[in-house]
Amino acid sequence: MWGARDVAPGVVWDALVAPVAGNNDHLVVRDLRVPRTLIGLVGGAALGAAGALMQGVTRNPIADPGLLGINSGASLAVIVAIAGLGVTSTSGYLWFAFAGAAVAAVVVYGAASLGWEGVTPVKLALVGAAFTATCTSVITVALLTDTRTLGEFRFWQVGSLANRPLDVLVTVLPFVLVGLALALAAGRVLNALALGDDVARGLGQDVVRGRLLVVAAVVLLCGSAVSLAGPIAFVGLVVPHVARAVVGPDYRWIVALSMLIGPVLLLAADIAGRLVVRPSELEAGLVVAVLGAPVLIALVRRSRAVAA
Repeated sequence: MWGARDVAPGVVWDALVAPVAGNNDHLVVRDLRVPRTLIGLVGGAALGAAGALMQGVTRNPIADPGLLGINSGASLAVIVAIAGLGVTSTSGYLWFAFAGAAVAAVVVYGAASLGWEGVTPVKLALVGAAFTATCTSVITVALLTDTRTLGEFRFWQVGSLANRPLDVLVTVLPFVLVGLALALAAGRVLNALALGDDVARGLGQDVVRGRLLVVAAVVLLCGSAVSLAGPIAFVGLVVPHVARAVVGPDYRWIVALSMLIGPVLLLAADIAGRLVVRPSELEAGLVVAVLGAPVLIALVRRSRAVAA
């Protein structure tokens, strides 16, 4: 209802149940507002759940879905699609972003599993950070040497719900639903992992299988969200902390509530971006970054205070 062009609630209802051909307000609602709202709902749920999973599996309160290098892997795959294959449409980016996210997770998890101790939260975070730095370097070189690629890529990279076709959501939705189901199933595993690997094994949990379940869910959720809206940061960081403040440390509830808070935050950021500079608009990714950066600073300061 709110944005560069405000539409009354009654007009929105008419546009949904009895649209009139040629009515500009109805066109705005059905062709612009409805797709971006649905994408915000699905993408926000995916990012919120993925963030909760990442913080649980790494036992790191400042972890987000990008810690596995998924965003960087998806971005690098999109660069390859634009520069190497000439892909220019959002629907064309879809499968490249998804494939890049999956490859990134496999590479990071595989590298972190090397050594006698196998995968540990610290190794997973360090390998993910190294992979992200490598992908970022390659992306920077590609953008500096090809202005056409830079022009195409920067609109996707910033993260936005605008101008995303609804058919992309239809394609991605099954992956999101499977990812959300896996995320809900992983709650008990995350509760055990939060006590430490040795205690989790003592409680009868298969630690390796549990981490693989979580990583698979993160790939599906974060890969889908990146494919839909670009690499939007901070949603996966902020949302689990809000959920934890409401329901406590039980990851079964944290993951479930994160699926509800994520869409609220992402849609609120999208609406705010349309209001603050209208008739222009700020992308949702920029607004979320402005809101999330202070939260990240506060979390780091609190972690240092606790450690001291």
